[in-house]
Amino acid sequence: MTPPPDGQHIAQDLVHRVELARRDSRRLLRLRVPTVEAARARHQDYENAMVLRRVVAQWGWPTRDLVGEEALAAAWEIALRADGLADFQRLALGLLGGAVARGEATIQQWARLHDRCAVNAGDRQRYGTQFRMGSDGPEPAPVEGPGQLDDRRAAVGLPPHAQAWAALRRRLGWPPMAEPPPGGGTPDGAPEMVWVAA
Repeated sequence: MTPPPDGQHIAQDLVHRVELARRDSRRLLRLRVPTVEAARARHQDYENAMVLRRVVAQWGWPTRDLVGEEALAAAWEIALRADGLADFQRLALGLLGGAVARGEATIQQWARLHDRCAVNAGDRQRYGTQFRMGSDGPEPAPVEGPGQLDDRRAAVGLPPHAQAWAALRRRLGWPPMAEPPPGGGTPDGAPEMVWVAA
């Protein structure tokens, strides 16, 4: 029989892991070129996803009662970065849908993870939340039905795509552009590509 979970320990571990991942991700994005650090960051994301996968296997998706609000957000962010474990990332998407229904996660978190799973599978994203770093800064990953994108975003409480893209560029230190590229190409799943969510 599995012993009862130590929610405080799980929470501290998840939060610590996501804080390190954020720090390394910010440093990597500031470099603006793939390096050995990109491989290290991917490995860290993989290790974090393995920890979350073990938590999920033993106790299900973390709940507010078990780990608290901050660790709930950390679990989602770890799942979002779990690109090296596509099967687990898709499982997390389903579990996150249940968490949304229980009020333990937001529909915006679910939409971002939905898009990340689609992009990682080589499909077009639905909500336009995923960008890859190109030579001119973040570029939108391909989107299904671009003409209805802002309607789909509004339905899940996300701001218009151009507004989110401009905010992401500011956050990453890139100058503004008139409008985002269409994001109509084919996703490039090359491991050196850095995906960011807006």
